[in-house]
Amino acid sequence: MAIKFSDSSRIPAPRSKVWKIIFDPAALSACIPGCESLEQVGENEFEATVVAKVGPIKARFKGSVSIENSHQPFSCILHGQGSGGVAGQASGHVNLRLDAADENETDVAYEIDAQIGGKIAQLGNRIVVGTVKKIAAQFFANMEEYVRRETQTAS
Repeated sequence: MAIKFSDSSRIPAPRSKVWKIIFDPAALSACIPGCESLEQVGENEFEATVVAKVGPIKARFKGSVSIENSHQPFSCILHGQGSGGVAGQASGHVNLRLDAADENETDVAYEIDAQIGGKIAQLGNRIVVGTVKKIAAQFFANMEEYVRRETQTAS
């Protein structure tokens, strides 16, 4: 099953700070919904374990993510793949573009292009795409919260 969609989110932080979060394993793991572990294994390469629930199926996905075509601090492409055993597998990429809304806010535009297979794909496009959109929205809500906590700690 192919999934393609795009959206954007405004993060209350300068573009340079948002860019740092994308490349910081500790910060990134705090933003990824269901992230159990995220480990840097090479330059711009990570391995992760994430628990996700899609419809009635809950699975632990193990996979890898690499960041390519990095044009600091403007854009990059995240390539990823993961397997949730019998639940299914996913692979694809996310194009990220960071635009400074003003000196203290960043608009993050993203385009997701993914392939989903296995039992999860059998749930149907509406359920799977809805879940992926919900996870993306939660990721950016978590990033906003992470930025707020970091700002309060620094004050």
